[in-house]
Amino acid sequence: MNLNELRDNEGSRYRKKRLGRGIGSGKGKTSGKGVKGQKAREGVSLNGFEGGQLPLYRRMPKRGFKNIFRKVYAPVNLGAVDKAITDGKLDGSAVVNEEALRKAGLVGTGKVAGIRLLARGEISRAINVEVAGASASAIAAVEKAGGSVKTTVAPKQAGEAASS
Repeated sequence: MNLNELRDNEGSRYRKKRLGRGIGSGKGKTSGKGVKGQKAREGVSLNGFEGGQLPLYRRMPKRGFKNIFRKVYAPVNLGAVDKAITDGKLDGSAVVNEEALRKAGLVGTGKVAGIRLLARGEISRAINVEVAGASASAIAAVEKAGGSVKTTVAPKQAGEAASS
């Protein structure tokens, strides 16, 4: 094989349609854009415009509410913490906090209000955890293993209103 014998695979390159090259080409004169008007011109962007009729996105009912001040917590499961300690990514004798969990790779680098400890999985050793929040079953599991959980955000009580 020589350099002058190199070819693209059949059909790998699409030949661009040449517009405005005479009426015999099939795409001459108006180049397939019809006649005159706004859409025959260059730079037209009419997404969602329905000719003055109320657009679909305005006719549809609006529902719900998006709280822009909501706090997003990163979930971390007990099983993942135990595995990280077993693998040597996390020091089980030191306090397990947000910084340690991030270094171990259990929490992404995104912006979160804190870490919430959840009870999925087993914990086989006593650890001291400092996180923003924890589920009641996660706290019970850590304390059963001989450890402790300290949270910075107080858990909601049964009688507390959901809107507060």
